[in-house]
Amino acid sequence: MKIGNKEIIHFLGIGGIGMSGLAQIMKTMGFKVQGSDLSKNKNTDNCKKIGIKIFTGHSKKNIDRATIVVKSSAIKKNNVELLQANKKNIPIYERADMMANVVALKKNIIITGSHGKTTTTSLVAKILSEAKLDPTIINGGVINSLRNNAKFGKGTWSVLEADESDGSFLKLPINYSIVTNIDHEHLDYYKNFKNLEEAFVKFIDKTPPIGKSVLCIDDKNIKKILKKIKTKNYLTYGFNHQSNYQIKNVKYDITSTKFDLIIRGINLKERKIKNIFLNLIGDYNVLNATASIAICLNLGISINIIKKALFNFSGVQRRLTKILVKDKKEFYDDYAHHPTEIKSVLKGIRLVSKKRKIISVFQPHRYSRIKNLKKEFAASFTNSNIVVLCPIYSAGEKKDKMYDQDQFSFMIKKFSKVQVINIENEQSLGKYLKKNLINDEIVIGMGAGSISKWMRNLKSII
Repeated sequence: MKIGNKEIIHFLGIGGIGMSGLAQIMKTMGFKVQGSDLSKNKNTDNCKKIGIKIFTGHSKKNIDRATIVVKSSAIKKNNVELLQANKKNIPIYERADMMANVVALKKNIIITGSHGKTTTTSLVAKILSEAKLDPTIINGGVINSLRNNAKFGKGTWSVLEADESDGSFLKLPINYSIVTNIDHEHLDYYKNFKNLEEAFVKFIDKTPPIGKSVLCIDDKNIKKILKKIKTKNYLTYGFNHQSNYQIKNVKYDITSTKFDLIIRGINLKERKIKNIFLNLIGDYNVLNATASIAICLNLGISINIIKKALFNFSGVQRRLTKILVKDKKEFYDDYAHHPTEIKSVLKGIRLVSKKRKIISVFQPHRYSRIKNLKKEFAASFTNSNIVVLCPIYSAGEKKDKMYDQDQFSFMIKKFSKVQVINIENEQSLGKYLKKNLINDEIVIGMGAGSISKWMRNLKSII
């Protein structure tokens, strides 16, 4: 597909983090870009700042001048703009198809996996930027140092977060790749876990001979599929002693981590890198950092530059983001919306805050996810003292009459052995916290829905 500068490219669902990132990249490259979404948000604001025309709401008129439509995977088949585009025979592309064409002339580092890919993408991007390689970046979260999730670089490398939810990650051209883990997610698309595993095998097998795929061997599902990978062109990382990049001697502080790395390879002497500092906490972030180190060492970037980049890394929005401190009480916002993510975040905080009271404010995301993983969710909060359970955020799904918030809260209490408080809405969350917080508590909002906004609005209440 060739795209000329006379084309007017309309992004349908431009408010999504991935769609807005791609739209900004294409605008910076010189293309004429516009887009629409149901409502404004930070992503549409970022697009508007660089001159992208934004339509609020969906209408046939929005695509009057459009010659190409790029659609988000969240767009329903009966969307009025999509129907109009079909009627007018305007070419329609999925986001992944368009992104694959945009980055076809770059050398690409693709980061995927069920959890941790946004942070890992950000870490790789930070190291390449520190090495003056000026990469193109398209990420699934806002990188604090960029205040954005996307950047068009003049260098030859691009660093891309790839979404496995609908199989679209298989469309991207790969030079190097990272797979952080494989978990029971997106089975509504894949139908069963075997199909999900096979998709990851196909992804890893796309790595060319002159590249490498970096895989977390600590993850039992990745370890299980290693024998299915035909190319054998991969390196492993983790705490596991069989790893090519093995993590050792981890020491946690309240806001940072120090660790060593042992590197083993074919026909190479064992090498030890000492005193790697990371301004993040939790085993999962040490794993993310190790994946980024492995990739960047293979690109020929010096360990001194890598260490400096990790030390200066300022994080990603909604990844344990501190939003408020008052009377020694700390409030955090986190994207965790899957049992594995919740357990990892709480374990990380408990490691460095052993005696402090941890209050998890959890907003379940999608009826289907809770239905498929109800027991796993219920057992995820063992490192909390209190769980404040919010109403479910449906994310467009039809209400499931079988879901009962009281029943779910009882399950959390039973399996996590923790006190659970049910709330009805944002207002009751504010009232509960204002009345019950005393001193020195850690409050973490978790979920992929409106909980981030709820947590940030506490500034005017607490």
